[in-house]
Amino acid sequence: MTTATEVKVPDIGDFRDVEVIEILTALDVEIAPGDPIITLESDKATLEVPSPHAGVVEEIAVAIGDKVSEGDLILRMAPKEHPGAPDPEADSSPAGSPSARRMARELDIDLRDVRGAGRKGRILREDVERSAKAAEFDAKGTDSPPSPRRSPSPSVDFSEFGAVDVKPLSRIQRLSGDHLSRAWAEIPHVTQHDLADITDLEAFRQSLREEAEARGARVTLLGFLMKASAAALQAFPTFNASLAPDGENLIIKHYHHIGVAIDTPEGLVVPVIRDVDKKGIFELAEEIAAITDKARGKRIAPAELQGGCFTISSLGAMGGVGFTPILNAPEVAILGVARSSIQPVYGEDEFQPRRMLPLSLSYDHRVIDGVRGAQFMNFICSRLADIRRLLL
Repeated sequence: MTTATEVKVPDIGDFRDVEVIEILTALDVEIAPGDPIITLESDKATLEVPSPHAGVVEEIAVAIGDKVSEGDLILRMAPKEHPGAPDPEADSSPAGSPSARRMARELDIDLRDVRGAGRKGRILREDVERSAKAAEFDAKGTDSPPSPRRSPSPSVDFSEFGAVDVKPLSRIQRLSGDHLSRAWAEIPHVTQHDLADITDLEAFRQSLREEAEARGARVTLLGFLMKASAAALQAFPTFNASLAPDGENLIIKHYHHIGVAIDTPEGLVVPVIRDVDKKGIFELAEEIAAITDKARGKRIAPAELQGGCFTISSLGAMGGVGFTPILNAPEVAILGVARSSIQPVYGEDEFQPRRMLPLSLSYDHRVIDGVRGAQFMNFICSRLADIRRLLL
């Protein structure tokens, strides 16, 4: 008699009572290590839970709609050699991203009828959207469906032209790629560019170096950008908001949490610094250093990536004079920062050398118009030019 192996909810960070939205296996189905078995959904994230073992499912202890936490039992399985016929219907279910499967359920679409454009035929949210539109046009008797929002890339055998290597995208790149593609396709972006005079700010920052080192911190420009952005969010609440799912209401937030794009070996991640408006420059410097270290060391918790109101993406010293940052939906604005440089600025009847910082503000044009965008950018530039104005 074989002993059943229990599979429990693994470490999912600080999440508690997370809803089970999908069962991805069935009784008597043989699964391999890494195969997804359930999908969990919190208020901000969807997570597939993989099986840590191989075996045949003997018992499923959860149902759709159940709330689970770390350590709760998901299922029991017997070793692979346990006799049991796999469920043909379960085995034939196509692989799809959690967002794709959720949309398919909402639209009553059978994923077996959807052609996946993702890696290894994985079905993406965009594939379900195309299938839904095609079905809608067929129902109306239209000769042909509309052009898809994003067509699959044509299949090209690049090895015909020379030697090639195939390098899989990291999980972060795959997930962020899907998120960014959806944001770019569905949200009308507008980007405004401006220059902030940070000559005096840079001199002040340098004067803090000795005090910062004594505290074990490193004061960078990012902390000042976060403080100026938090003040701007307070002055312009529309930027500190998200569009409701019904598209008819705006959810105004009364907290000021700012996400910071961090480059890691696996790709960009955006951890969130909370209550920026209530923290000083040294405290922000310490938090930025700590969260950057955790992100690059793959020790960041899911909760630390949630709850942002506004994002800053800084190219720092890498270069550039401006770019178009893509919105980190459901946020409605994001600030891009390029490399500062000394430029001649005319003032007091002569040209003077000033350190100018290029800023690029992208925003959701459904929520924010050009006038408000210019006012928001002017506010940030004026605070960076004279940091004392943040005290007003």
